[in-house]
Amino acid sequence: MPDNIIYEQPLNERIRTFLRLEFLFKNVGFALRNDVEVQSRDALNGLLSILSVFDRSDLKQEITKELERLITALSALENSPGVDKQALEDLLAELDQIIDALHLKKSAFGQSLRENDFLYSIRQRSSIPGGTCDFDLPAYHYWLEHTSNTEKRQQLLEWSEEFSDARAAIGMTLRLIRSSTGFSTATAQSGFYQHSLDNNQSTPLIRVRVPKDASYFPEISGGKHRFTVRFMKFDINQRAQQVSEDIEFSLSCCTM
Repeated sequence: MPDNIIYEQPLNERIRTFLRLEFLFKNVGFALRNDVEVQSRDALNGLLSILSVFDRSDLKQEITKELERLITALSALENSPGVDKQALEDLLAELDQIIDALHLKKSAFGQSLRENDFLYSIRQRSSIPGGTCDFDLPAYHYWLEHTSNTEKRQQLLEWSEEFSDARAAIGMTLRLIRSSTGFSTATAQSGFYQHSLDNNQSTPLIRVRVPKDASYFPEISGGKHRFTVRFMKFDINQRAQQVSEDIEFSLSCCTM
């Protein structure tokens, strides 16, 4: 297991949405590794949550804009000393392919799931606590109990493929942003750290790394001009309090 925990804070709405989708994609992927009923429920709940995120805005356009921004930033590095031009060309070609795949998809992400009456009935009941229990959705109960594990998994995989292009694009975007800037050492005096950002650079993501065995955790907040980190003492029985001692930690202000 890793010796550190990394905490991340998005500084714009686009990256905030991408991180939420990454979290949901990972949960669905984990649930699909198992065949028990509860995991099938978890996978389907995850897919419906992903669908709800895509319902809120034109994410296809947002993903494309972010990829184009990254292409512009990477292209500017072409003549920089020490840059592996072949690796850069390969990366830019991969980004172009992802954008092309997004353009080729004419329907909205998850459209076939929206048009599926079976899934629609589950979506309707999912907002009610316990609303997907057996007596509320007998068809769902039948699918879970009657359909073979292999067939359920295949159906779930087919539904998840509706988001495959978006998943690839978001995965590439976050990977590039995270790897754009390494970690450096910083000190939070009496548990508090504040940092002003360069207005001439885009900083979409802040990452804080602390030892896994630490008794505190960071609360990060900020916007496009500055951000703060407060280190809080963890106590499961009461509200967390800011630590009083100086804390040395690792910080990455991702500037791609």
